[in-house]
Amino acid sequence: MNIRYFAWVRERVGVEEETIDVPASVATVADLIAHLKTLDETYAAAFDEEDAIRVALDQVHVEADTILGDAREIAFFPPMTGG
Repeated sequence: MNIRYFAWVRERVGVEEETIDVPASVATVADLIAHLKTLDETYAAAFDEEDAIRVALDQVHVEADTILGDAREIAFFPPMTGG
């Protein structure tokens, strides 16, 4: 799965984009976040405020309980503001 990180999530993880093999036990967005947090301290720090992180699955905004299914891309980003 291709994962993209934006704004402070990207700064904390240290990469803009990466491709990972998702374990079979990872079924939802929340499962993926939990998995990423176990990778190392940078991911744990990036997802420390998971309630503040927004998610898009194949460029469609989704909630944490969304099933990943056959998605090709997931993006993590903080809430957007502006006008």
